[in-house]
Amino acid sequence: MRILHTSDWHLGRLFHQVHLTDDQAHVLEQLHAMAKELKPDVIVVAGDLYDRAVPPAEAVELLDETLTRLILDLGIPTIAIAGNHDSAERVGFGNRMLAERGLHLAGTVGDSRCVTLGDADGPVDFVPIPYASPDAVRSYLHQEELRGHQAALAAQVESARAAITPGRRSVAIAHAFVVGGAESGSERSLSVGGTGAVEASVFAGFDYVALGHLHRPQRVREERVRYSGSLLQYSFSEVDHDKSVSLIELDGAGAVSVETFPLVARRRLRIVEGTFDDIMRDAANDAAPQDYLLVRLTDRGLVMDAMPRLRSVYPHVLHLERTMFQATGDQLLPAGADHRTMQPINLFATFFEQVTGGAITEPERAEVVSVLEAFAGTEGGAA
Repeated sequence: MRILHTSDWHLGRLFHQVHLTDDQAHVLEQLHAMAKELKPDVIVVAGDLYDRAVPPAEAVELLDETLTRLILDLGIPTIAIAGNHDSAERVGFGNRMLAERGLHLAGTVGDSRCVTLGDADGPVDFVPIPYASPDAVRSYLHQEELRGHQAALAAQVESARAAITPGRRSVAIAHAFVVGGAESGSERSLSVGGTGAVEASVFAGFDYVALGHLHRPQRVREERVRYSGSLLQYSFSEVDHDKSVSLIELDGAGAVSVETFPLVARRRLRIVEGTFDDIMRDAANDAAPQDYLLVRLTDRGLVMDAMPRLRSVYPHVLHLERTMFQATGDQLLPAGADHRTMQPINLFATFFEQVTGGAITEPERAEVVSVLEAFAGTEGGAA
């Protein structure tokens, strides 16, 4: 059985006020080309089809176009589940009608129906387990004792497992934070005040577990438990991530082999750091000036109109940081110190060191003293 595993499309994503629909369409076109060439038996999308519960119209249109081409044009069955960003009810709408055409959608806990597909080695049972809060699982299964994500997911899996035929190869599709996985910084926490993490042991017995939620492509402890990762880099914490789609080969005995195929973004995320003048000078030799950039300026002095001037050479600068203004400590004054007893220059020097991470220089100190003296003289004259 050849399974093309993908997840975390986040269609409709708004990143630093930039709509990423065109960027998402660019990589989904690559997904279509891969599916056409690789001819998988099934495509699995492990949650977060959309970036929010009520997606914009262009995101819905892109999903419709993508799934239509995969299922009707290429004839590849597709199984997709809701993630924590999706509206479960919207994702699951019309799922029984669509299943007859090869699109199997699981939005709510009640949509988790076994999908059986076959290859030359016989049938394979796919169990879609959409993301659901512990409250939703507890209510649907009428198990008032369920508390926490671990217990809720375990109950979902056990409920779905009842539909699997003993002795058949089986695949679980879930959207969860499995212990051992590496976070990226762009995922939304599954629980307030915690991670909502679950143990991989809840998936015991499945030949392959197709996971969504974590955006870095990775396996968790063993090859059969795997995150495909997101379509695109969705945070500047992901600048070192290479995005991909996973092709899973499940042989007749249930053994798993994995091959990844890269997705090439229209514009990657990058971080550029240096003085303003150096960055402007080096832009002429930059091989990818159209990338989405976070620029960190290391200048200690004032830089006038930095953003528009940077965008004249890098049109897609999304965010600008001044490293000298990044605080390096938690408190401004030593414990017990009273700012009212400090000389203004010493108070300013302490503030300067706190926000810049370096001590004020003598020329800078002299300049501040000059300003303070001029200010004091003005106040005295006015009095």
